Amino acid sequence: MEIRALRGPRAADGRASTIVRIDPMNLRMSAILAGGLAVGAAVLALVLYLPEQPGFTAPDGPRWEAVQSEIPTGKAVRLEVRLVTAGGAPVVSGITVTSPRLDMGPDGMAAMTAPLKRVTGSAPGAIAFETEIVMAGRWALTIAANVEGRPKPVSGVVIFTASEKRTEAAPAAPAAGERRIVYYRNPMGLPDTSPVPKKDSMGMDYIPVYEDEMSGPDGTIRIAPEKVQRAGVRTAVVARRQLARSVRGAGTVTADESRLAVLTAKFDGFVEELFVSLTGAQVVKGDPLVRVWIDSQEILQKQADFLGALKGGRDDIERAAGNLRLFGIPDEVIAGLRRTGKPVRSIVLTAATSGTVMEKPAVVGMRFDQGSTLFRIADLSTVWVLARVAERDLTAIEIGQRAGITLNADASHEIEGRIAFVYPELDASTRTAVVRIEVSNAGGKLKIGQYADVAIEAALTKTPVIAVPASAVLDSGTRQVAFVAKDGGVFEPRDVVLGLRGGGLVEVREGLAEGERIVVSGNFLIDAESNLRAALATFTAHQAPQ
Repeated sequence: MEIRALRGPRAADGRASTIVRIDPMNLRMSAILAGGLAVGAAVLALVLYLPEQPGFTAPDGPRWEAVQSEIPTGKAVRLEVRLVTAGGAPVVSGITVTSPRLDMGPDGMAAMTAPLKRVTGSAPGAIAFETEIVMAGRWALTIAANVEGRPKPVSGVVIFTASEKRTEAAPAAPAAGERRIVYYRNPMGLPDTSPVPKKDSMGMDYIPVYEDEMSGPDGTIRIAPEKVQRAGVRTAVVARRQLARSVRGAGTVTADESRLAVLTAKFDGFVEELFVSLTGAQVVKGDPLVRVWIDSQEILQKQADFLGALKGGRDDIERAAGNLRLFGIPDEVIAGLRRTGKPVRSIVLTAATSGTVMEKPAVVGMRFDQGSTLFRIADLSTVWVLARVAERDLTAIEIGQRAGITLNADASHEIEGRIAFVYPELDASTRTAVVRIEVSNAGGKLKIGQYADVAIEAALTKTPVIAVPASAVLDSGTRQVAFVAKDGGVFEPRDVVLGLRGGGLVEVREGLAEGERIVVSGNFLIDAESNLRAALATFTAHQAPQ
């Protein structure tokens, strides 16, 4: 491989440039013969990063060079390059730039780029850009251009060295009508100020603080309106509000105990016929459920007593009829006895309430004894949700409070209920109490046994109190402060005494009055400004002559 270094023409700033001639065929063969990736990579790195001087290109054609390779950091930094021939003469026309790029590749940070804005050059043929240099170091301008009379674009890399230009001189006095800068503050809100412009460790400019921003009444802070807007400062009016919080618990859907009915046999017998044969069937009060055969001598004897009273015209007819009713004989059967005068062995039992058949032990042909359950019916138009609530939340629970119920099967839909009762006993192991919530279930959406999440809206105060959004209060642990917004961008820090919290609000017992406007968002910026200015006042006092 042949690498030949030649002395090139001097740049406009007087610095010498270096021209490197590399035979491509020898380069390729040398990389292969080196027998390793490391050697090939080293050779390529030499080619790619050799241009440490202001200009670098092939020696037999035009090349790019910097008009001024030393540049400052900051905004609106000007970069200017020009295309010169192999003999050093500038190309002044016929240049069309196609793809410029500026990055810190020479310092190993090619991903750090800077935007380029094309501006007018200082001389014919000069190509100028304006950019923002955020960090000191070496910046590579990769540029390509179509040149009149050449078949291919001319490309190259020009290196600029950026350095911070700092001065400790005091800032110049402002002209008449200009705002006077008092000091510069850290852009990240740190308690660090400077009397002169500077940058932080990340290359960010310190932010100027103007005199008119500090000229507020004693105990207040003034901030420019544009800064308030950029920081997203929002305010709200102090008002009286009813404080409430959400008490949560897990619950289970159960039937309303007051809407249950059981058809129980009051005598021995057999099931002859079922009129309702399916569990889950809907029935109406008075609907026939089952026909039974009476296998009880006691019931037959009471029928005989009733018929004897009818025939004899005795005064105990109603007493005898009442005895039949006590044993579950329907009024329709008793009316039939009056009409026919003959005892019956087969009777029909009817539904005592409307609702859903929850249980149906009765089967055709089975024998039942006195006390056997034949049907269990529940009216599910209203159901209960029994929720367990933590002991610490019981004081906030009252009868009649609203409760939002969300089923695990459908978390997107909330059902409303009302607290009907708080059970008087706590579970010793979980320290929870059961709260009964009545819920309308006209559509039958709630199913017995379903799990549900319960959120009870519990009022914390009997009457409205002065309350503000919790975000309005800055709490250091030992001090609570809210910022009251005045006219003209003035903010007053106010110590407050807090009370109850709930629903994103906090009660203010002292420090604020109804109708005042307070900062609810962006108050951290105002607090940072206040701390910085207090630090500056202390710094100024220490610097004053004794």
